Amino acid sequence: MKVRKALVSDIKSIHRLINEFAKKGEMLPRSLNELYENIRDFFIAEENNEIKGVCALHILWEDLAEIRSLAVKKDSQKKGIGSLLVKKSLNEAKKFGIKRVFVLTYIPDFFKKIGFKELDKSKLPQKIWGDCIRCPKFPECDEVALIYEFME
Repeated sequence: MKVRKALVSDIKSIHRLINEFAKKGEMLPRSLNELYENIRDFFIAEENNEIKGVCALHILWEDLAEIRSLAVKKDSQKKGIGSLLVKKSLNEAKKFGIKRVFVLTYIPDFFKKIGFKELDKSKLPQKIWGDCIRCPKFPECDEVALIYEFME
């Protein structure tokens, strides 16, 4: 399994994978335009030239970033691909000097195993709620907020 930064040529596959989960209400959909604009945020996991998973690290402020759009193909789940993608994103956040990385998720136990801690959503800055307006569940969000804080 190889994890690398996404390329423009990966976008249509990333779009299909993310929107498969979005159709089930498991994550927000992403448009092709949005994916092209944010290509630098994405890592992909691939095996035999096939994308098995995707994850984005979206920087919001000088000390805050978000893990978003984590998706692993159903037939490739439970093999460590999601953890590998999240850890790669956390390593990049650390290189950029980001001190805190949060996630909004329906699978909090997955992130807790990596070292994220549960957080009251109201503790997150208002700025992060921009994407939420597009969510069909807004304002009754049922996702769990978690945060990873780097030790000094």
